[in-house]
Amino acid sequence: MSAKFPPLIAVIGSDGSGKSTVCEHLIEYVKHYGPAVQVHLGKQAGNVGRAAAKLPLLGRSVGKAIESNTKKVKTKKSRIGLLPSAVIIAFVGRRLLRFRRMLAFRRQGFIVLTDRFPQAQIPGAYDGTVFPVDVEGSRFVRWLAARERAAFQWMAGQKPDLVLKLNVSLAVACARKPDHRKAALEKKIAATPLLTFEGADIVDLDADRPIEEVLSAAEKAIAEFMAAQGYRYSADGASAAAH
Repeated sequence: MSAKFPPLIAVIGSDGSGKSTVCEHLIEYVKHYGPAVQVHLGKQAGNVGRAAAKLPLLGRSVGKAIESNTKKVKTKKSRIGLLPSAVIIAFVGRRLLRFRRMLAFRRQGFIVLTDRFPQAQIPGAYDGTVFPVDVEGSRFVRWLAARERAAFQWMAGQKPDLVLKLNVSLAVACARKPDHRKAALEKKIAATPLLTFEGADIVDLDADRPIEEVLSAAEKAIAEFMAAQGYRYSADGASAAAH
């Protein structure tokens, strides 16, 4: 797809690496190379849960149920029930919709910058499958797990043209995200250097550095990549949008 359509650039990294800040800055930079859109390709279970919690009457219960059931599949060692499986597969469907919309933007001629990108390399790691590889449950639950694997394999197969990988230390990530569990951050940080995104062009950035230095390094990486693709920087820029 990359040979026919504008570039697809992904920004990935653990929580606390500064992905959102970097993406918010880079979309304004990327639009100097042409029409561009920013798309979030993460699960966003926390955002949905918080939004649901604000609903009247049962909102708080629904929000807690979403948060609880998205964790059960990862942590449960026995058979997995239908409710947590249904919650996980619902988020897979939501993610697929976002991903297909991202592909549609490329077909329309937009340069795409993504916050996160699905990976099928490490089950259980961030932006990857949630169901255990050897999931225990009913035949239907196992079928749902197979559908999740197939969805992530398909999405991961549409590899980015450029991946900006934000590498952050555990100490810095914990300082930036004091409300996050240290063990969870440690797991995500350990997975980051292992992700290859199907052999995509990857630029490693030191996210421990001051944000100005990180942004400068990210701009430099994009400038070199875009120049190699035949794009020219325009001081006027083009319109961009976030989705």
